[in-house]
Amino acid sequence: MKKERGGMASVIAALAANLLVAISKLIGYLLSGSAAMLNESIHSLVDCSNQILLLIGDKKARKLADNDHPFGQARAKYFYSLVVAMLLFFGGGALGIMEAAEKLFHPAHSLENTWLVIIILAVGMVIEGSSLWVAFREIKQLNTEQLSLFQFLRRSRHSEIIIIFAEDSCAVIGLLLAMIGTVLTHFTGNSFYDAFSGVLIGVLLCLAAIFLAREFYSLLIGESATTTDMNTIRKAFVRPEITRLIDVKTVHLSATDILLTAKVDIADPFELQAATVINDIERDIRNSLPHYKIFIYIEVDEFKKNYQRA
Repeated sequence: MKKERGGMASVIAALAANLLVAISKLIGYLLSGSAAMLNESIHSLVDCSNQILLLIGDKKARKLADNDHPFGQARAKYFYSLVVAMLLFFGGGALGIMEAAEKLFHPAHSLENTWLVIIILAVGMVIEGSSLWVAFREIKQLNTEQLSLFQFLRRSRHSEIIIIFAEDSCAVIGLLLAMIGTVLTHFTGNSFYDAFSGVLIGVLLCLAAIFLAREFYSLLIGESATTTDMNTIRKAFVRPEITRLIDVKTVHLSATDILLTAKVDIADPFELQAATVINDIERDIRNSLPHYKIFIYIEVDEFKKNYQRA
């Protein structure tokens, strides 16, 4: 099976966009002294580090199985995504809040070259918007169940597309907040608006980090196959040879790797053909879900009324 690298195109697009935007924002900050621009510069530099970590995680995840990792290292993506969310993304938000808060309580800082700042922010919105469009396009390709955007983000096992979408969305919103703060400061002469917009950007990043950390924790611990995929899997056990599907469990090892275990009660006339029946079930499951690599382990047992699922 050809392994899909869903979500990685958006990572590369986001890295290229953030490198361009980070350089322009840093130049804008040095020329203007804007607190919001400083916060946005930190945000973009943090995002660049995020994408590099995600690319490292993707490389680690593609390592083949060995004695120590019999199912491969596909879950490395989830680990690196969690690192991104907690150490970099959240750290960038906290650092931005501290920098902006310092200027908020010392509002005498000046804002120079305002129109240059506005131009840089506008260009940044175009670049970040393009990266966000790539993320939307990948979400559309991956969202085969036609879920709403929020439901997809909650249910998707593609950690990289979740974090890139969150980063790009925060980038566009952050740039808009920075522009509003810059314009208000320019026309009122009050630097409070510039500093306050920087605080809002930092808070936005922290809230996004909390959401991401929650999602990646769940993926790292292990989430089952989606409801639609589970229904497809159960259909493979509906056959005359199977008296009862006693139990079935799944866990995502990555977005495209699934571990499946099941316990079945085979009808008495087919007990001698148990191996053939199980092979047929495994083949049907893999044919029904061709976009996954599935590790399947099926145990034959006799159903008892007092059976309790572990």
